[in-house]
Parts: sequence; structure tokens; C-alpha cells
Amino acid sequence: MTMDTVDAGMGKTVMCLLTDPEGTNLGSAMYIPQNAGPLQLTQLVNKFLDNEEMLPYSFYVSDEELLVPVGTYLEKNKVSVEKVLTIVYQQQAVFRIRPVNRCSQTIAGHEEAVLCVSFSPDGKQLASGSGDTTVRLWDLYTETPLFTCKGHKNWVLTVAWSPDAKHLVSGSKSGEICCWNPKKGELEGSPLTGHKKWITGISWEPVHLSSPCRRFVTSSKDGDARIWDITLKKSIICLSGHTLAVTCVKWGGDGIIYTGSQDCTIKMWETTQGKLIRELKGHGHWINSLALSTEYVLRTGAFDHTGRQYPPNEEKQKALERYNKAKGDAPERLVSGSDDFTMFLWEPSVSKQSKKRLTGHQQLVNHVYFSPDGKWIASASFDKSVRLWNGVTGQFVTTFRGHVGPVYQISWSADSRLLLSGSKDSTLKIWEIRTKSLKQDLPGHADEVFAVDWSPDGEKVVSGGKDRVLKLWKG
Repeated sequence: MTMDTVDAGMGKTVMCLLTDPEGTNLGSAMYIPQNAGPLQLTQLVNKFLDNEEMLPYSFYVSDEELLVPVGTYLEKNKVSVEKVLTIVYQQQAVFRIRPVNRCSQTIAGHEEAVLCVSFSPDGKQLASGSGDTTVRLWDLYTETPLFTCKGHKNWVLTVAWSPDAKHLVSGSKSGEICCWNPKKGELEGSPLTGHKKWITGISWEPVHLSSPCRRFVTSSKDGDARIWDITLKKSIICLSGHTLAVTCVKWGGDGIIYTGSQDCTIKMWETTQGKLIRELKGHGHWINSLALSTEYVLRTGAFDHTGRQYPPNEEKQKALERYNKAKGDAPERLVSGSDDFTMFLWEPSVSKQSKKRLTGHQQLVNHVYFSPDGKWIASASFDKSVRLWNGVTGQFVTTFRGHVGPVYQISWSADSRLLLSGSKDSTLKIWEIRTKSLKQDLPGHADEVFAVDWSPDGEKVVSGGKDRVLKLWKG
């Protein structure tokens, strides 16, 4: 079989061009039978790519997933057979996550609202921060409280695990930072001070750049971001230049720190001296949320859904392999969500101009998040909706409606097939990307749901909020 002909004896054919999400063509345009569907196309792509084993692929025409034979699609959408049909192929996760459909445990313990929740990168532990000034660690096997970590004097607004799962850091409303040993639930040294106002975000240096994990960056309402060294127990670099509160921070895979601020700019910093590299401008109001296309692998380092542990000397290499695979040949992408109701998609290493402005939300954008495979962007808004966008082009795909209150936070399943949202309306909802519909409605909280997370191994979902309880959900 040559590249440009497929046996015409199989009935009618159509001229197709297979391309990857970045727009790189797989060979030249070729004739394929009109009765060929996703299965035949999967075999074709595996053959052209010389894959040793059959890998699963999904196919898209104009951002719509192709689930029927090509001929059926052409008829249904009245597309001319004369034109070359461009089909985008996308490798899917080899594993599948079961949709979460029931609450397996409601755990009381916090005395005030639960403000933040986060699973450890290896999926073995869970941390939560609350208005009661404590950080709590929970045992996921027994679904019971493990440690109550005391050290903060004010509300705990954010918690962040190091990607090697060895440290947990939390930030409070009064600006202090606590470092915890998650195995013992003990404070590692005294709280770290330096910020004058509350901590809005924490992000760790990726493990493929430095192992074991030592450095992390914090953003604060005081207008600064600070890089800390957990071994030295002190702030080593102060990133100052924003004129208003810094609302979010991400440490990128190529070693650059991104900060988003109420001054409407995103700043990029190098991390040896803390020099400003460039500014990304475009938003007309406060920036609330930043997300990176590689965020899932940055968060999980060397850990994947199999739960395999690597010796310390291999962690960095394994994390680098996972990062390079997730990044592919394309530059790392950044998305920003703002009070101006819009989002911008950037390729910051390539240009300070945005790649696309994403419009459609009717209220402020509260949270943005790339799917683990980088193919999708999800955004949560005070307009009660969650929107889905193409993660490469920024093209709008669909709106998920169903919440009756502002949507505070979203999280993805590790296989990028399901999206979770938590809302002021006291419910969680799980959306299926393939059918673009509501898969599961999860009521149960007595009040607003502030925080949600999906464990990296895909087994569990956690939610917390105003009713002071943590709920664990399972499939």
C-alpha cells in the first residue's frame, strides 16, 4: 500500500489528510474508504508511525470527535467528497479512569470551612487546609484522619506537595508559610516569614530540573513573589515588580516562573537571580488563575498512574522523560483567566504576544486548567458555567451548563476524559469530554464547595467547603 492510494476496490473513497494536533501532516493526502471509521484510522496511524504496539487514538474533524465512518460524517455534515478532509489524530491515554459516582466517606475534623485540598503526587496521601488554622493529613486507605498539623495563626489558604511527595507546604492569610513532614505530620522548623500579606499561591520547582525537591515559589497579596529553599528554611530570592497583589504563580518546566497579578500583567522570571525576562500584557482586569499545558507531569514528577516508585537517583531522569513526552515538539503553553471575563492562550517562550483571546464567559473567570494530555483547557466562571477549549489552538469547543451557582474550582481525571467541577451551589459535577455532557451529579455537601481535586492515580475525588467536612468520592 502506498501513501497516496488505498485499494479502491473497497468501494467509494475520500481524500483525507491526517495531521497531529500541532498541525504536522502524517505523510501526504491519501484516499481512504468512506466506510473507514476510528478503528481503521487507528490502525493506519499506528502503521505510519511504526508503533511497536497498537496505541489508542481519537480523531477530530473541525474540533468534533469522529465517532462514525468517514462517509457517514460527510453525509451528515453535507461535506463535499471533492475536498480534502483534514483529520486530526490524538493519542489517548492507554489506561481508563472509572467515573466517580458515589461518596465513599464524609470525614469531619476541621472546625471551620475547608479552603484547599490536594492529593500527594503518588496518590497515597491527602492534605487539606482550613479556616480553623490547621492543615490536616488524611489516610486514604482507611479514609480517616491521620495528622492535625498546627503552626499557622490564621486561615490556611493554599497547600502544595513537592512533586517528589517528600514535603508539604502551606500558606496562610497572615502571610506565613509552614513546611511539614507528611510522613510524621510535623512542622519542619519554624514558620517562614517574609510576606506581609496573605499567600495566594505556591508552586514547586519541577523535579526534572532539581531532585530532590528543595525550592518553591510563593505569591502574595503584598505584590511580591518569593523563592524559598526548604533545606535552608529561608527566602532566597524576592521577585518584585508587580504594582498590585500577585494572585497566582506557576514554576514552568523550562525553569521559568510565571506570576499573574491584579496589575493586569503576567511576568516571567528566571530563577538564579530573579531577573524579569518579559511581560505578557493584554488583560483589562485582574488575573485570577494561570495554568500550564504540562502542569499534570510537573505536579506528579516521576509518579504515574501505575504507582511505581523510583529510587532517588532515577527520579529526575524519569520525570524528565515524562515531561518531554507531555511537551512533545511544541513549546509549553500558558493560559490565563481574568476578572475581565476573558482568557488568553500564550506560548511565552516564543512570543510576548498572545496566541489567542478566549471569549465567551459572561462573568469573571475563576479557575483555568489544562487537561493532563494538554489537549483541552477548561475554565470555571462566576457565570455558573464551565467552558471547554482546544488546548492547542484556543478554539472554543463547548459550554457545560448545570451548576446554579458560581463555579469555584475544577480538576481533571488523569486520562483527560473526565472533568470535575465544584460550585457555590453545594454540588460537584463530572463532565464527559467525549460526549460533551454531564456524566454524574454529586450532591451531598450542605453548603458551598470551595475546593476539589482528583487524585493523580484516578481512583478518588476529594471535595471540601463551607460545611467543614471533606468528602471522598469513588467509582
